[in-house]
Amino acid sequence: MGLSVTISAADAADAEHILKLQYLCYQSEAELYGDWSIEPLTQSLDGLRAELAEGYGLVARLGDEVVASVRARLDEDGTVRIAKLIVHPRMQRHGLGGRLLDGIERHFAETAVQPSPSPKRFQLFTGHRSEGNLRLYRSKGYAQVATRELGPRLTLVTLEKAAA
Repeated sequence: MGLSVTISAADAADAEHILKLQYLCYQSEAELYGDWSIEPLTQSLDGLRAELAEGYGLVARLGDEVVASVRARLDEDGTVRIAKLIVHPRMQRHGLGGRLLDGIERHFAETAVQPSPSPKRFQLFTGHRSEGNLRLYRSKGYAQVATRELGPRLTLVTLEKAAA
């Protein structure tokens, strides 16, 4: 009998596991762009805990192991900024990233309360050469709205979609 993946809210107790997974998952991005100083590889545990406290995160577990995660926060203008969607390399290409995106969108759509703004749009970004990420985001209804060149090797692509 195999284990199934469960998705739940992330909390401070998950931070260390998420940070280790984040470091593993962003190795391929650093290699792709030739830049090992990207923020996901230099983020501190305290920084990650602060992100969880200021926003909302999900973790996916296979048994007790954290195998995927995503974080987001709602801005005062109604933009849900989704960040650091990560899936363990051995778990990729099985729909887990899409499930996490759906889950984070559902959370913000269902928990909008006054005086906080209602979500108007979901926004995320990735590097221009991260084809797997771009393919996933486009398949979930995200469209490119901006690009920003960060250097000779990296252009960030910002994608968004309207909240339902």
